[in-house]
Amino acid sequence: MENTLLSLHTFQQTRNSSNLSFTIVQPYYNSSSASPSSSSPPADLVISPNVAYMAAELVIAFLSTVGNLLVCIAVCINRNLRTVTNYFLVSLAVADICVGTIAIPCAILTDVGLPRHSFYLCLLMLSVLIIFTQSSIFSLLAVAVDRYVAIFMPFRYQALMTSRNAMLVILTTWLLTFFIGLVPLMGWHKTPPDSGYCLFVLVVDMTYFVYLMFFVCVLIPLLIMYLIYARIFVMVKRQMRRIASEQSGRGGKQMRDAASIRREMKTATSLFLVLFLFTICWIPLHVINCFLVLCPVCPVPFELLLTTIILSHANSAVNPFLYAYTMTSFRDTFKAIFLCCRPVRNREAANMDSCEGREGEAEHQS
Repeated sequence: MENTLLSLHTFQQTRNSSNLSFTIVQPYYNSSSASPSSSSPPADLVISPNVAYMAAELVIAFLSTVGNLLVCIAVCINRNLRTVTNYFLVSLAVADICVGTIAIPCAILTDVGLPRHSFYLCLLMLSVLIIFTQSSIFSLLAVAVDRYVAIFMPFRYQALMTSRNAMLVILTTWLLTFFIGLVPLMGWHKTPPDSGYCLFVLVVDMTYFVYLMFFVCVLIPLLIMYLIYARIFVMVKRQMRRIASEQSGRGGKQMRDAASIRREMKTATSLFLVLFLFTICWIPLHVINCFLVLCPVCPVPFELLLTTIILSHANSAVNPFLYAYTMTSFRDTFKAIFLCCRPVRNREAANMDSCEGREGEAEHQS
């Protein structure tokens, strides 16, 4: 998505102002004599990389890849984490791994206009950026629906949200994501630029990106998810008040119900934070894109563009840290992985000093 904003900024500045030249985006282009009336960079223009920006992207790519691999490994080795909800989180983690290993490298290449004079390869690389970023929101939507069913249809949850059904949902969301992301390759794109540079705004039709990608595929799912979590929180709060009013000194069933409701509340809060961080990281990028499309003559500070781009990709790296901070089961399993231990069953097992210590205790008990 980087070149979405960077090249759009360059493109709009050079198209819409007779007093501006490519020197406006000195960090982006090594040129000071380009014609301001051209609709694409000159054919002999040399695009230089922004070193600080590329360094930030590489750090994000590393953290995203390692952190989300950790999430996948944790679910694989700890049976207690193999839940339908966590399967959707693994799908989200896979998307973030792809962002780190595929999308960000593609973004860095297209950020400097590569591959040049290969229009459909360029279009494919830009479609990859769209696919792996769009898949995240569908995974988050699946998580929200899963929690909604658990709270509002608890007696049907086990029948509806089976592992098989979860896999079908995940497969469907990925197929839908690939279809949406590959739409530009199907014809909804611009004509190849004369310069041959692979720049987002010169290749991808921004009406597709703003109206379909943002309004339909991002904004509507976000509104649905916020409504779902609002209903969940209202229902859980209501149940907690009811249980508190009915609870007797003997405890019993009310105590178990209260503990179950508290767990649901904690889980919903953690997952809502994942959604909230996604919104914080991605909405600024989409808002600026909409702003530039709806008001092409309006200037946008170059530094602001870079900040929103980096922020959007940083979302792929933050989720593992959020899981470790808010979810005890993930935190304990992460500890066990770092200690090279076998799958954990509880918090105490995760706090042992080493694998040898655990094995020694097991032998002693036997």
